[in-house]
Amino acid sequence: MTIDKNFYNESSATKLGWDPTWFGEKYFDDKLTRAIKKWQKEKDLTTDGLCGPATFRRLWTERQADIDDYQPNDRQYSNYIVYRGNFISIDWDKVILWSEEGGLETKAGAYYDYSGRPKRNIRLFVNHWDVCLSSRSCQRVLDKKGASVHFLIDNDGTIYQTLDMQHAGWHAGSERVNRASVGVEISNAYYTKYQEWYERNDFGERPLVNDAWVHGRKLGEFMDFYPVQIRALKALWKAIHKGTELPLKAPQNQFGSTSTKYEQDVKYGNFSGFISHYHVSKNKIDCAGLDIKSLLEEVIDEEQRGYISSSDSCDDI
Repeated sequence: MTIDKNFYNESSATKLGWDPTWFGEKYFDDKLTRAIKKWQKEKDLTTDGLCGPATFRRLWTERQADIDDYQPNDRQYSNYIVYRGNFISIDWDKVILWSEEGGLETKAGAYYDYSGRPKRNIRLFVNHWDVCLSSRSCQRVLDKKGASVHFLIDNDGTIYQTLDMQHAGWHAGSERVNRASVGVEISNAYYTKYQEWYERNDFGERPLVNDAWVHGRKLGEFMDFYPVQIRALKALWKAIHKGTELPLKAPQNQFGSTSTKYEQDVKYGNFSGFISHYHVSKNKIDCAGLDIKSLLEEVIDEEQRGYISSSDSCDDI
């Protein structure tokens, strides 16, 4: 029986999530088949020109190990985040992928591995604060706990991606939520006793929050995010929306403001959008005080005006 290799490869790409550019080609044609054969021969694989499961697994592994080597050469964008091995442009000048110099990477075995599986259905983006002094210290804590999160935002607004969004991180305390979400840890030691550390290390004084409520109770004074971190967060949300079609929506209360409590509908599948950790856990308070709804409205407005966040925002710590 003769296999239509072009049809097979197109079907394989749809199922597994690759495209001809992974082999240096543009189309599902005979040139792609020859390119696959050449690649297979170099890797001592069966040279049949078909990107089946074995070829894909080898290709995926190599791309993930050095993902930054495959970034597009696009004059408009210089930075990207990664979903299913493919690149999503992001309007932010400080983004470091896990394989880049200075990058932070999730440890193997600390996440749900979706390699070679259909595109993961992402319905939530979960925002956390890390109660650490830096993203690097946060990653060390995650490693020790055997936990993981896709993104970290450091004190200076640097965004680290530690894990392809195709995989499900262990960050929300619930398998149901973890398998359906992407997460970010925003660096913030929270307790005001650490204010001096930030000033001593030239990050400047952190804003303070003294009017936040969560789960029906008012919290004591705590440190807030730097403005540059909020700008980075909005750029990340915008890229997530563009790459996953996640709605730019937040859980709301009866007055139309960002909800400040646990929301059962959010946890159990009747909501899709951007949330705080406390929306899916009665035992968590992060990110109290983060007005997601208002910030998403800013993102929508900036998109409509063609606004692009840029490096000048990174001077505002």
